[in-house]
Parts: sequence; C-alpha cells; structure tokens
Amino acid sequence: MYRVLVIPNGSGYQTGQTGCGHFFSLEETTDCISMKIVASLTDPRHARLASEAGADLIELRLDLVDGDRVEGIQACRNRTGLPVIATLRSVQEGGRYRGGADDWFRIIQTVIPHADYIDIERSFSAHADSIRTHDVPIIASCHTPEMPSLFELFALERELRVYGDIPKIVVTPRNIEDIIEMISFTHAAKKPVCTGIMGSAFQYARLLLPLFGSEFVYCHVGTPTAEGQYSVSEAKEVMRLFGGA
Repeated sequence: MYRVLVIPNGSGYQTGQTGCGHFFSLEETTDCISMKIVASLTDPRHARLASEAGADLIELRLDLVDGDRVEGIQACRNRTGLPVIATLRSVQEGGRYRGGADDWFRIIQTVIPHADYIDIERSFSAHADSIRTHDVPIIASCHTPEMPSLFELFALERELRVYGDIPKIVVTPRNIEDIIEMISFTHAAKKPVCTGIMGSAFQYARLLLPLFGSEFVYCHVGTPTAEGQYSVSEAKEVMRLFGGA
C-alpha cells in the first residue's frame, strides 16, 4: 500500500514543490492504523460507557467535574481499568480554571498518586519537575486560537518536550492549507506527539491527524468537553473503516 505524505521544507525528503511551498514524497507503508482514543469526561459516572464504546484512555477534566476530584479519578480507574489523564484546563486554553500556577499545582498534587498521566500547560510548567518525581508521564499541552507556521510548530514541539513526555499541540486552522500544514507537521515531528484542532470548522481533521502519527484523538461520551469533538463510537467506526479496529 502507498500513501502520499506532505513533508515540510528542509526535511530532506522532498521530491517536488507545490504552489503552497510544501514537498510531497511517495512512501511505501505497511503500518496499521493506530489511533488511541481518549474519552474526555466531565462526569466519572460516564467512564464505563466510554470503555464499552471502545475508548483506550480516560481524560477527566478536573476544571469541569463536580464533586471530589480524587474520588473522580479513582472512580474512572475502578470502573474501567483504563489509564486516566488528569487535566485541569485553564480559561486561557479553553477550560474553566481561573487560578494561578501555584493553586493549580496544589489541586494537581492531590490527584497525582491516582492518575496515569498529568496534562501540564506551558504556564504551569514550572511545576513539571515536582510532578516528574512521581514517575507520572506528562502531556505538555498548548491550545492556541492561532495557526502557527511550520517553523513555529517545530519550535513549540521542542519547547514542550523540554518538560513533557508527549507534546500536545492544538491549533485553530483558517483554511485547507493550514490542515495540510498540520498533517505535514504531525507526520514529520518526533514521536510521540499529539496534534489536534480547536473548534468545529474543519472538524474532520480531528480524525485525520491520528492517521499521520498523532498519538491520541480526544472524543466525548455524551457531553463534549470541546466544540467539534467526535464521539468515541464515531472514532471507533473510522478505525474500523481504515482497518485499524
């Protein structure tokens, strides 16, 4: 099987230039589709539904959940046995947490022993070393209402990897060319990496990016935690259609 890959300038893989300034190469591949589906939840009672629908991981949005956060994490693990990502998303990056970095850390500290991954935004990265002492993998995340250039994307990936194990870069594309750039970046970036888009415009890109190397696709069960999310069941159907289920 062959696929056409979009490669950024300077990668060393170019075979021809398009009007968009990208290079394309033809690569033979026998890789299977590997799409890890994250069910992003606001209610731990939905964890079992997520597992039954085919989720591979659970993200509990601590900025959206009601009740005790530690009990919420424990409930997700007990009901599914799936790895749990603890996320306290700031208002600046699309969530509801309005506090500073030190208050963020005081909240996160309580759930570290019970979580399998901790999501850390750049503004909270000063506490990454303290979290790393617990041997919990870090998802270093950035959600931006802008569309960075390819050079900026690679610089951002390197910046996030300084304090995190899995860089997560979520952008806001303006047009088809931006989608192509995100596919280019996702394919060429060091792995693991997680990429995605914000908003409902170009929603389909959420399921395209994992086909080109994004580690996770974030989905919902019931109530979406972000505009434009697909359901876990929809993502599983895409995997089935592409032969990865």
